[in-house]
Amino acid sequence: YAPGFIFTTSLSPVLVAGALASIRHLKQSTAERDGQQVAAQTLKDLFAGSGLPVMDSSTHIVPLLVGDPIKAKKISDILLAEYGVYVQPINYPTVPRGTERLRFTPGPAHSEAMMVDLTKALVEVWSRMEMELAIAA
Repeated sequence: YAPGFIFTTSLSPVLVAGALASIRHLKQSTAERDGQQVAAQTLKDLFAGSGLPVMDSSTHIVPLLVGDPIKAKKISDILLAEYGVYVQPINYPTVPRGTERLRFTPGPAHSEAMMVDLTKALVEVWSRMEMELAIAA
């Protein structure tokens, strides 16, 4: 705090009106939540079909098992630098050692084509990192 400056906590009426409109819409609509669940299931199916080690999840989060904190960070860095995809690596102490993962949260605006591109990128990175895929027979 510097003398002579006045700080206010008032919010812009336009910002408040926009937030209220969003809340009212989401109280009435399930389209966004339904779309997010469809996107999550689509991504889980694409990962599994490509042999990527997708973990079970009943939520909109799609965890991909890496099992190594250094590799999880490296994969995250490659996806951002080379593919423009940000994904959060999740490491100990958030998860037990040996279960490090990448956490994807697809939304209703993510198209199937985007998810196919992501899956292809991950398969390529998995190969580059000399990690095993588990292609189903």
